[in-house]
Amino acid sequence: MASKYETKTDRKYTKEHEWALTEGDEVVVGISAFAVDQLGDVTLVNIDVKPGQTIEEHQAFGTIESVKTLSDLFAPVSGTVTRVNTELENRPELVNEDCWGKGWMIAIKPSDPERLSALLDADAYQKHVESSGQ
Repeated sequence: MASKYETKTDRKYTKEHEWALTEGDEVVVGISAFAVDQLGDVTLVNIDVKPGQTIEEHQAFGTIESVKTLSDLFAPVSGTVTRVNTELENRPELVNEDCWGKGWMIAIKPSDPERLSALLDADAYQKHVESSGQ
């Protein structure tokens, strides 16, 4: 059964519905279309980390709030935060409008880039979404 949620094959995924896209020596992090659908209209994105700060894999780096719920955002890999999407402070709706692009959250320079291979590829992520009853 094909999922009704778009999944990009150029990135890896976590079971918590974050995506990780490698760009040079950085990993850009955002949330998947499935996560956006589950959240509904995003009303607030709060990112608690700053560039230069180190972060651990699975560590919460912020929260995302919608009309339905409040959810933590988790780092897919350990490393140093290189960039934060400050535009989301004033325009959280970018996550709804373009979760794969303009709605990115943070960028991390991974301390161990090999850890990315432990994340789900697009097919495995699709199976994860489908197994969650969606």
